[in-house]
Amino acid sequence: MINPTTLEFLKDLAENNERDWFESNRPRYEDARQNLIAFTTDLLAKIHKIDPGVSDSLDPKKCVMRIYRDIRFSKNKTPYKNNFGVSIPSHGSKLGGVEYYLQIQPGKSFIAGGYWMPEAEHLKAIRQEIDYNAADLKKVIDEPSFVKLFGDFRKQEQLKTTPKDYTSDNENIDLLKLKSFVVFHQLKDKEVMSAKAVDEVAALCARIYPLNVFLKNAIS
Repeated sequence: MINPTTLEFLKDLAENNERDWFESNRPRYEDARQNLIAFTTDLLAKIHKIDPGVSDSLDPKKCVMRIYRDIRFSKNKTPYKNNFGVSIPSHGSKLGGVEYYLQIQPGKSFIAGGYWMPEAEHLKAIRQEIDYNAADLKKVIDEPSFVKLFGDFRKQEQLKTTPKDYTSDNENIDLLKLKSFVVFHQLKDKEVMSAKAVDEVAALCARIYPLNVFLKNAIS
C-alpha cells in the first residue's frame, strides 16, 4: 500500500516547492520513494501474470520516474513534481509507448494505460489498424463495464481536421482523429492507502490489458 506519510510528503511538497525545503526534507522524500519502489515491485509481479509483455526483469527503481521537473522550456519554474509517476512498459524496458501508468498524488491519484501521444510512425500504424480492425478496438472500449471504469474513450483530444489518407465520412473517424489512445481511472486516497491497493490496481490493469494488446499489435 501507499503509506499515509508518502501522501503527506507530497502535500507538503506542493506547498513548499523549492530546493531548500526539499533538501531539508530529503529523508522524507527518500522514505516516500522507497514506499513507491516497494509498491511497484509488488505491482510488477502481478501485472506480469496479466500481461506477459511486461518483463519480469524490469527494475522497479527505473519504473518510478524522477521527481525533478525539466524546467528548461517551461514557464513554471518549480523544481519538483507534486506527484510520483510509475511507468510500466507493456513491451521491453523503454519507458513510454504502450504502457500502464500509475500516478500517486493527494486527491489526484490514478491508474492509466494505452499509448499517450504516439510518435508519427506509430500513430500512422495505429490509425491503419483502426481502419482495418476497428471492431476489435470497439469491442474493448465500448463494453459497458469498461466505459463505467474509464469513461468514453472517444472523448480525448482529437484533430480538428481529418487525418491524412482518411475521409470525413469514415465510420470510425472519431477514433481515427484521436491524438492519444489512453484510459484513466481515478483512485481515491483511501484506495491507494488500502492493504488491497496493489490487488485493486492490478485488477484495473487487467481491464486495460486488451487495449494495450490492440495497440501493441498495431505497431509491431
